[in-house]
Amino acid sequence: MCGIVGYVGKQQAAPILLEGLRRLEYRGYDSAGLSVLNHAELQTRKKKGKIDEGLGRTLQAQPATGQLGIGHTRWATHGPPSDENSHPHLDRTGRIAVVHNGVIENFDQIKERLAQAGHEFHSETDTEVLAHLIGEYYARIESSEPRQKKNGIPALTQAVMGALKEVIGTYGIAVICADCPDIMIGARRGSPLIVGIGEGENFLASDASAIVAHTRQVVYLNDYDVVTLTPGQFKVENLGSSAATVRISQIEFSPEAAERGKFPHYMLKEIFEQPRTVENAARGRLDHEEATAKFGGLNMTLAELRAVDQIVIAACGTSWHAALIGEHLFEEFAHLPVEVEYASEFRYRNAPIEKHTLVLLITQSGETADTLACLREARRRGHKVLSICNVVGSTIAREADGGIYLHAGPEIGVASTKAFTSQVTVLTLMALLMGRIRMLAAGRGTQIIRALEAIPDQIEKVLGQNDIIKKIALKYASAEDFFFLGRLYNFPVALEGALKLKEISYIHAEGYPAAEMKHGPIAMIDEKTPTVIVIPTGTLYEKTFSNLEEIKARKGPIIALATEDNGKIASKVQEVIYLPQTLEPLFPLLAVVPLQLLAYHIAVARGCDVDKPRNLAKSVTVE
Repeated sequence: MCGIVGYVGKQQAAPILLEGLRRLEYRGYDSAGLSVLNHAELQTRKKKGKIDEGLGRTLQAQPATGQLGIGHTRWATHGPPSDENSHPHLDRTGRIAVVHNGVIENFDQIKERLAQAGHEFHSETDTEVLAHLIGEYYARIESSEPRQKKNGIPALTQAVMGALKEVIGTYGIAVICADCPDIMIGARRGSPLIVGIGEGENFLASDASAIVAHTRQVVYLNDYDVVTLTPGQFKVENLGSSAATVRISQIEFSPEAAERGKFPHYMLKEIFEQPRTVENAARGRLDHEEATAKFGGLNMTLAELRAVDQIVIAACGTSWHAALIGEHLFEEFAHLPVEVEYASEFRYRNAPIEKHTLVLLITQSGETADTLACLREARRRGHKVLSICNVVGSTIAREADGGIYLHAGPEIGVASTKAFTSQVTVLTLMALLMGRIRMLAAGRGTQIIRALEAIPDQIEKVLGQNDIIKKIALKYASAEDFFFLGRLYNFPVALEGALKLKEISYIHAEGYPAAEMKHGPIAMIDEKTPTVIVIPTGTLYEKTFSNLEEIKARKGPIIALATEDNGKIASKVQEVIYLPQTLEPLFPLLAVVPLQLLAYHIAVARGCDVDKPRNLAKSVTVE
């Protein structure tokens, strides 16, 4: 949720840290700070606010020099945004600096004990308590074994390990000490942390985008791993009984992929990347001869897949909306019963799940705390768990029994766009596979494949209406309430459209099945409340059109998303956005794009920061 970056090597650390923090700002942006070691002195600079306005200006006035440092961009959990609550936090002596993602659940008890021992605290954070605790352990080790290693482990590493054994909760941390000019410590439990391997330099980061400009060789740390880094090497210990396992991986995207390029915002760039990202999600996975889909990473035989008699899909936020579309896809293509769960609720329910149930997790980051907990609970119950994930090497991707990568590239905008359409594409392919090994006819499979192959060019056509959508957005940017309506496959699209508008423009918006309007919500319709209705020609067109007429009769402004063959709808609504014709199950891939653009342009018109909406962070790594 927050961002961590660390450097040890031969270069000046501060510029590298600042660049990394800028790349991580989407993960947390209410404050930022860094500590750099220079001649046995920690230089700490931190400031409330966005990086360039706060920390950047502070560093211009008070530069920090040195070749070892850690930095952090914060999304508040304990204590409001403030200079005092910003990271890094120091121990009692001011010689140990700590940055931390996660939540220390027992920090109150530890704080009380340390306060009784004379410690004074200057913030409201759990992280400062952790810094003091590490300092206590370090002082004990130094007094008993001054500047010596135990079993080859430096005193600072021992102190971190000792402190973390007392801690209950989640953490990804980076630690440096004024006594240790070439050592940086990292550790993780439940919050992502990776090691970047360079030549004569090494890095720590909570996200690969922070360090991809410097190295593409990384090690994804496991829970309870503690890593000690120097300029020339790194060594991983594990707090548990098992030996630490280390595997070097390659970052699969380039530094340029994490840049805005010609676009004013990451969100707009990522919306316009969708023709390619949908194509990437399907590339190499279509089997025309067998009229089916194929995957290399499921780690399940066709016989095992055929034995599945129920699917439970768990996800959060935008991924949950993709899961709802997946429910329709699996039920229609494969005649499999599907339950869609909020991952945050799954492990707290005692829902009966049949033996041959496949649990499918959907996550962009692969680090969402609730979804990870859902994975572990499902595996504890003995179920096969597959993941649909965008981040190679992420915790969920590694812990699942098998999975499918989206290959969408880094998604920097907090409001997810291209990950959603990639998720729906992969769900379509998986439902096609499950259908073809059951009862779906080859002719229908071929029809789905051909329609899916046409989607990238059709999305390009939708994006070509950007100026029209912008004009509509400017007309309704002052509205304070919106409704989004759809039926069947397009009801989740309505939910997603409402979420996008809420996330980035702060306009109250709600998504409903169109027929549900007359069961209460229609009471809210008036001349100032626009309704966006997804109304493709198809199975429920006439019924959805009746719902449209009900809104029109109450003078509610209507923005319709209709297929190009609909000649009569323009006379019935204020605005219409025409979309190419496709199969009904694939229409969400087209319909969601104008809703993303509508939300984007409304937010820009209202002066909102679309890439960094208030109170939100990209990856929710604490419960």
